[in-house]
Amino acid sequence: MNKREYEILETKENILADNDISAAHVREELQKHKVFMVNLMASPGAGKTTLLVRTIKALKDKYHIGVMEADVDSDVDTAAVVEAGAKAIQLHTGGSCHMDADMTMRGMKALGLDDLDVLFLENVGNLVCPAEFDVGATKKVTILSVPEGDDKPLKYPLMFEVTDLLLIGKIDVLPVFDFDIERCKHNVSQLNEHIDVLPLSQKTGEGFEAWIAWLEKQIERVKGEKNENH
Repeated sequence: MNKREYEILETKENILADNDISAAHVREELQKHKVFMVNLMASPGAGKTTLLVRTIKALKDKYHIGVMEADVDSDVDTAAVVEAGAKAIQLHTGGSCHMDADMTMRGMKALGLDDLDVLFLENVGNLVCPAEFDVGATKKVTILSVPEGDDKPLKYPLMFEVTDLLLIGKIDVLPVFDFDIERCKHNVSQLNEHIDVLPLSQKTGEGFEAWIAWLEKQIERVKGEKNENH
């Protein structure tokens, strides 16, 4: 057999390595401006935008809020968060199923960080691709809605392995779905022993106090670092 006369290039490894470098630059930019950033991930229809609208209304009198809305080709979600009271920018991914760190950096520069306390990236609706790409956010938050089923962590483990906080959304429909919150908590804890889990309803607001308290603690921690440096 002839010696191989061609090179095999592992493109995915190279892409992820390049992305990690860009993610480090995003983190540096966030730290420089002392902005707390959330990478919000979920399946399509899990309630990301509804969560953001209610969250913005709860925080807008206390903090300056920015939102980067990532979508393949739409701006309806951006209009909703602007109406709620956030500064926002629409990011079209050109068919890509996820955001990467370079896209995030370009979005941050276009939006501007100087007047922000907290920045949300509403990632493309997907439980697979977004989990693979570090965008440089301070924290990763994933929504798993009750209608999706409590077995999703077993089917898409990477998403739950990398997530800092899991929000179990749409708990107002628990009576009509076979979703066991304790079983879900057990499943995710087997994948990620450090994950926090908060059940809530984007529609009724049940459980939102804990979510808002978690956010305020994170934002104040970053603001405290800012004050220590001045």
